[in-house]
Amino acid sequence: MKKYLHFIFIISGTLFSCTVPEKAETVDSPLSLWNESSVKTSIITFVESVTDENSSDFVPVKERIAVFDNDGTLWNEKPLYIPIEFEIDYIKSKYNSNPEWEENNLYKGLAEGDLAVMKDYNTFDLISQLFAVHNGQLQQDYFDACHSFLNNNKDRKFNKPFKEMVYSPMVELVHYLHANNFKVFIVTGGEITFLRTVSEEIYNIPMENVIGSNVVLEYKSDEKGDYLVRTGKVNSANDKHIKPTNIELHIGRKPIFAAGNSDGDYEMMEYTLSGNSPSMAILVHHDDKEREYVYMHGTEKAFQDADKNGWHVVSMKSDFKEIFPK
Repeated sequence: MKKYLHFIFIISGTLFSCTVPEKAETVDSPLSLWNESSVKTSIITFVESVTDENSSDFVPVKERIAVFDNDGTLWNEKPLYIPIEFEIDYIKSKYNSNPEWEENNLYKGLAEGDLAVMKDYNTFDLISQLFAVHNGQLQQDYFDACHSFLNNNKDRKFNKPFKEMVYSPMVELVHYLHANNFKVFIVTGGEITFLRTVSEEIYNIPMENVIGSNVVLEYKSDEKGDYLVRTGKVNSANDKHIKPTNIELHIGRKPIFAAGNSDGDYEMMEYTLSGNSPSMAILVHHDDKEREYVYMHGTEKAFQDADKNGWHVVSMKSDFKEIFPK
């Protein structure tokens, strides 16, 4: 929308006024937190083409689906995934009241501050054991504990509450897609309820638009009321090839835009670009040692195949004017 400036001035005792368009350079451009680059240009060109009714690439509003990974794509994931930070904090706080945990090497190690113990478990086994500590917990109590942790516990390096450890240029991208009538979903390997507690506040993404790993819930109706209880059984570990299947189950439409940062997002981005419809995928590269971290572990295959697969690599160092909100 064009902006205007209103001027009032006096000439020879006579009052005059006029309205003129504001100079174009003073109007906020799309993705203002991104440096001018080929990636920024490609994103804007793609969005403009799929939203232009006169374009051969026009996509109806109902089909404008975008999916974003969360850890490492929308918020920080180092030195540990934030959901794992929560589980470790929870285990430490409850360890003394659960003596049976002393027989579990993982729980005992984490309670004693031995993070290296996690290397003894593959991803699924680690998730299973961490989720199991909440077996029998009321779903509402779990929700409240997650929300409190994200609000009150801070990242040790940046001294910010965990919920503020978001990448502001990526959040801006989410809002840009919203403004162009995209329905944006988060498809994360993290626990679904954990992120839902803050997704609306930090991303303006509705809770129901979060797809994540989850456990089987049990419905109870007794003298205490009607409520949900968590079990220790993993229902879905939302990673790699599971992401496209959960997109189909929860959304029912193939995305036309995807954003990820690791091998765990490979199939989601691959799926998004499949077929002949207009589509785009971006891969966030953590290459800024001063403002965040530099790492490649767990992303090797995605970056190796990025050019071949047509994925646009986003350099945090070169493409982002800032990383965390100021």
